[in-house]
Amino acid sequence: MIRAEIAERGPMRLDRYIALCNAHYYATRDPFGRAGDFVTAPEITQAFGELLGAWCVSVWEGMGRPDPVLLAEAGPGRGTLMADALRLADRVAPGFAAAARVHLIETSPVLRAAQQARLGGRVAAWHDDIATLPEGPLLLVANEFLDALPVRQILHDGRERAVGCEGERLVWTTLPAPGEPPGERGEAACAWVAALAARIARGGGAALIIDYGHEGGATDTLQAVRGHAPADPLAAPGETDLTAHVDFAAVAAVSRAAGAAVHGPVPQGAFLRALGLPERTAVLCRAARPDTARQLQAAARRLMDADAMGLVFKALALAAPGLPAPPGFVP
Repeated sequence: MIRAEIAERGPMRLDRYIALCNAHYYATRDPFGRAGDFVTAPEITQAFGELLGAWCVSVWEGMGRPDPVLLAEAGPGRGTLMADALRLADRVAPGFAAAARVHLIETSPVLRAAQQARLGGRVAAWHDDIATLPEGPLLLVANEFLDALPVRQILHDGRERAVGCEGERLVWTTLPAPGEPPGERGEAACAWVAALAARIARGGGAALIIDYGHEGGATDTLQAVRGHAPADPLAAPGETDLTAHVDFAAVAAVSRAAGAAVHGPVPQGAFLRALGLPERTAVLCRAARPDTARQLQAAARRLMDADAMGLVFKALALAAPGLPAPPGFVP
C-alpha cells in the first residue's frame, strides 16, 4: 500500500511514512518480548510497574484523594505495567485501588486483546486517543509511547526528508521545505502532549512520561528495529518498528504553554533510584531463587545504569498547577 501510494503520487514526507508504517505494524502483531522485536521496561522487571503504581498513589494523595480518579495509560503494550501497578495498589493502597477507573489508550486490536486477557474487568474502557477520556481528575502514564509518533526532518540544505520509489525499492529523497530551519520536528508528539497538558490544567491530575530522548538540537534520530536488531527503515514498510528520540525540551515547552506545571526531565536512572528501585529489587531477590535473583539484579542495572537505559531514557511529569512536586522530581 505504501509503495503503491508513492509510485502513484510521488515522494512521501517522512512523518506520513512513519505514521502509515506504525499503524500497520502495531495493528497486526504483539511486538514485545523475546519472540517480538523489542523489550520495554515493564517486561524487564515487575518492579518498574510497581514503582510507577506507587508514584500514582503518592500523587493521588497529593491531589486530595479524589474518588473516582481516572488511571490511564497511553500505549499499554500487553498490560504488564498496569497489572503490576494495580497489584501494588491492591496490596498497599486499597483506597486508591477502589477509586481508580482504568482507561487504556490503545488502537491495536491485537494488543487490546492481550490487555483484556491480563487485566480483565479492571479496564473501564479503551480509547483511540486522549480526546475521548471522561472528564475528571486524571493520572496518566506513557512509557515508550511518544517515540513511536511521526517526526519530520528538515535537512541542512533547506529541504525535507522524504521517501521515494525506484522500481520496487524505496529510497530516501527530499521535498522542498521553504523557510524552515534544519532539525528534527516532533510535531505529532508535541500536539499530543499539549492536549494532555491542557486536559490536566483544566481537570486536575498529573501525567508521567518516560521515553528515550534528548533536550533539543537533534537532527536525525530515526531508527528501525526488527528481531531485537537494527534494521533498514525502508526495507520492510509496516513490518519493522520505527521510532525517533523524543525532544523533551519541546514537549516541556508546549506543556507549559498549555497551562500545566512541568517537572523534569530527569534521567531514568536517577528517577528510578529516587523511587526505590534498588530497595524493591532487594526485597524481590530475598524471596526468589538464586538464578531469578540474578536476573532481577541485572534488570535493575539495565534500567538504571548510565551505559544502558539510565541516561538515554528520561522521565518528565506534568501536573495541575499547585500540586506538590511528584516523587522522583523533588529538588
